[in-house]
Amino acid sequence: MNPAATPDTPDSGGASHQKHVMTAEERAEYERLRRHAAVRHRRVRRAGSSILLLLALLLAPLAVVAAWVQDTVSDTDRYVETVAPLASEPPVQEVVINRLTDRVVANVDVKAVTDSLSKALQDAGAPPRVVQGAESLESPLREAVRTVVDRNVTRVITSDVFQQVWEGANRRSHAAVVNMLTGAREGAVRAEGDTVRLDVGAVVDEVRERLVDAGFDKAAAIPDTDRTITLFQTEELGKAQDTMRLLDILGTWLPVLTVVLAALAVWTAPAHRVMLMVTATGVGVMMVVLLVALAVVRRVYLDSVPPTALPTDAAAAIYDMFLRFLRDSTRTLLIVSVITVLVAYLYGPGRPARAVRRAADRGTTAAGRGLRRAGVRTGSTGHWLADHRAWITGGVIAAGALALVLWNHPSVGAVALVVGIALAVLIVLAVLAAAAGPAAGHEDRAAAS
Repeated sequence: MNPAATPDTPDSGGASHQKHVMTAEERAEYERLRRHAAVRHRRVRRAGSSILLLLALLLAPLAVVAAWVQDTVSDTDRYVETVAPLASEPPVQEVVINRLTDRVVANVDVKAVTDSLSKALQDAGAPPRVVQGAESLESPLREAVRTVVDRNVTRVITSDVFQQVWEGANRRSHAAVVNMLTGAREGAVRAEGDTVRLDVGAVVDEVRERLVDAGFDKAAAIPDTDRTITLFQTEELGKAQDTMRLLDILGTWLPVLTVVLAALAVWTAPAHRVMLMVTATGVGVMMVVLLVALAVVRRVYLDSVPPTALPTDAAAAIYDMFLRFLRDSTRTLLIVSVITVLVAYLYGPGRPARAVRRAADRGTTAAGRGLRRAGVRTGSTGHWLADHRAWITGGVIAAGALALVLWNHPSVGAVALVVGIALAVLIVLAVLAAAAGPAAGHEDRAAAS
C-alpha cells in the first residue's frame, strides 16, 4: 500500500482519489523550477520592454517633426500664425524695401530726363556751362529719386497695411506650403529645382499703387516680372521634399504609435516605475538631440544662403520664425519628461524621495491640525479622502495628463500651469484629509488607554 495515497471511502463509488505528498527533495526541485521560470519570464519581459522602448525613442523625434509638419500644413490658422510675424521683422522688411526700391529706380530713366533738359537748354541758347551743369544732374537726380521711392516704399512696408496684405495673401495661398513640400511650381512659396522662392507680387502691386497715388507716375512702369525672393538654395531639397511627404502622411499616426510603444514598454517591464523613469529620461534625451539637430540645420541653412540672395539676419529671422512652433513643442516635451522622471522618483523607495514625502505629510498634517483647532472638521469626507489617498493622487495626475493631451498646442507655460494646479489640488485634498482628525477606532483606543 502506498503511504502517500489515501484509501477509497465506502461511498466513493469506486473512484480513486489520491493526494500526493511531496518529499523535501521534490519540494526543493519544484521551488527551483519555479524560480527559474520566474527569472526566465522576467528576462523575456525585460527584453521585450527594451525593444519597445528603443523603437519609441527612435520614433520620438520623427513623431514631433511629423506632427509639426502635418499641423502646419493642414491648419490654415496655424500656418498664418507661423508666417504672419515675418511682416514685422525688421531684417525681412529691410530686404523687401531694398528690393522694391532698386526695381523702381531701375525703371526710371533719369539719364533721359537730364538729356532732355540739356537739349532744351542748348536749343534755348543757354551757355555751355549751364548745359554741362544740367548733364551733371544725373547722379543727384537719381539719388533724389531713390530717396523719394525709398521713403514711400518704407512707409508702405512698415505700416499695418503691409502686415494685413501679407497675412491675407498667406491665408489665401495657404496651399503654397503644400506646393513647396510636394515640389509643385505654383503658389506664393514654390520650389524650382534646388531653390525655394517667395512670390511678393501682391506687395509689389500695393507699392506700385501707393507710389502712383503719391504722384510718382513713373512707378506705373514697375514690371510684373521677377517678383520673387530666393529664400534658400540647397541640393538636398529633393530629399527633404520626399521626407516631408512621408512625414506628412505619417503625421497623424506616428505620434500615436510612439505613445503606444512607450506605454507598452512601461507595461511589459517587470518594474513599471523604473521603466517609466527610463522611458521619460530617454524621451528627454531625444528632445535634446532634436534641439541640437535644429541648431545644426540652422547653421547649415545660413551658410547655404548667399548674402547676395538674402542677408544673413533676414535668413535667420525667416528660419527662426518658421520653426519656432517646432522648437516650442520640443521644449515642452522635454519639460514634461523631466517632470515625469521627478514624479516617478518621488514615488520610489529612495532616501531623498522618502524625505520629501515625510516633509509633505508633516506639512499637510500640521495644516489639517490648524484647521481642526480653528473649528473646521471635514468628518467622513476627510476620512474617505485619507482612505483613498492613492487612488485620488493617481486620479489627479491622470486628469493633469489628460488636460495636457487635450490642450491645443501646450507650451512650457501651459505645462507649468497644469502642474501647479495639480500640486495645489493634491495639497488641498491632503489638508482636508488631515483636518478630519483620527478615525473612530483610533479615538476609542486612545480613550481606553
